[in-house]
Amino acid sequence: WYQRRVRGHGSLVIYLRNPGLFRCATALAPISNPTQGLWGVKAFTNYLGEDKTKWAEWDATELAKKFTSSEAVNLLVCQGEKDKFYEKELYTENFVEVARANPNINVEYRLREGYDHFYPYIATFLEEHFEFLASFI
Repeated sequence: WYQRRVRGHGSLVIYLRNPGLFRCATALAPISNPTQGLWGVKAFTNYLGEDKTKWAEWDATELAKKFTSSEAVNLLVCQGEKDKFYEKELYTENFVEVARANPNINVEYRLREGYDHFYPYIATFLEEHFEFLASFI
């Protein structure tokens, strides 16, 4: 099985919350550490309340810190380097750093020079994500 969703926060969270259910996942410009960004704090406060321990259950970076599995899992994460949300909302590198430190997670990270957050970026690299997923079927 595999999990795929455009953008990626949902893909990462579903994947990391369900060890053994999927063989791989990909994410394009995911909100990777929402407990650190204004969007995530606002959303988590509205949906989950003030208890930050509940927030960690839905934050890919926090999940990657505690992730365990009987076999290593495989992720492809891509990020546009000119994405205006990259540094203040997505925190992709926080996730990549934590995931790479976890021996249960194999993460391939591709920072795309000259690309932003929008459709042309996704359309350009979507086929690579399909190829990555297909390699685990």
